[in-house]
Amino acid sequence: MTSSDPLLVFDRATLRLRRERAAHAWERHDFLKREIAERLVDRLGDVRRTFPLALDLGSHGDEVATALAGRATVEHLVRADLGRGFAARARGPAVVADEEFLPFAPGRFDLVLSAMDLHWVNDLPGTLIQIARVLKPDGLFLGALLGGATLWQLRQALAAAESEIDGGLSPRVSPFADLRDAAGLLQRAGFALPVADSETIDVEYESALALMRDLSAMGESNLVAGRRRGLTGRAVLLRAAELYGERFARPSGRVVASFEVLFLHGWAPHASQPRPLKPGSAAHRLAEALGTAELSAGEKVERS
Repeated sequence: MTSSDPLLVFDRATLRLRRERAAHAWERHDFLKREIAERLVDRLGDVRRTFPLALDLGSHGDEVATALAGRATVEHLVRADLGRGFAARARGPAVVADEEFLPFAPGRFDLVLSAMDLHWVNDLPGTLIQIARVLKPDGLFLGALLGGATLWQLRQALAAAESEIDGGLSPRVSPFADLRDAAGLLQRAGFALPVADSETIDVEYESALALMRDLSAMGESNLVAGRRRGLTGRAVLLRAAELYGERFARPSGRVVASFEVLFLHGWAPHASQPRPLKPGSAAHRLAEALGTAELSAGEKVERS
């Protein structure tokens, strides 16, 4: 049954079930989360301060905590995950929590980190607003989520195979946020000094079918609420794997899968933060800095 609510893009009840299954054998499929967590934590090196209390939102197998080990940046870390199985694996304080309904008091944390988690949120602006709310003034949010160019090779192969065999298309790879919108989302949520950038992680697999199995084991396969129910036809999957190999194989015979990672950086507002000057308050004119003549509005420039 498909929801009529346009905001319900993802089936989060299924996401919770898949998280529980993924937790049982997570060590065999945690490589992408580990890589993203390490890249996210590395960005803390640019921030010259310590954070007494931090939140790891979407903790999975404690990869953020592992990446933080040996650093003096974070004094205490609380983990939160949608899956009870992942929360139970944590090596420190942990709660089972839904990212769409954060159960924390306003102004509770100095830092919120989230790696490879927020791409499954239906209302990303609303969740970012909640994250801003639980931060103390001048608290920092650092997030890393999968972006819209993720698995573009698989999208192409599945679309071509389904069109060829079934004569139509259905959403088989979930839609994710776009880099062009990311900084704007932070600003809309009330963050100061918002910054967004992206990196691409290319992963090699033995075959497209191996990629699909790995996505399923990670709990990262299609969760679009309007997807076709039931198993994807075997013929479609086999044809998609064949097309994938033809189009995206490396010289070694292995295929490549691309994961776009959006990195979000924003601060909870505080009076000490830099602010843009009011119009007309500049101490020096731009024309003086450029060594040019200043013209009034409407005055024409004579061409030499």
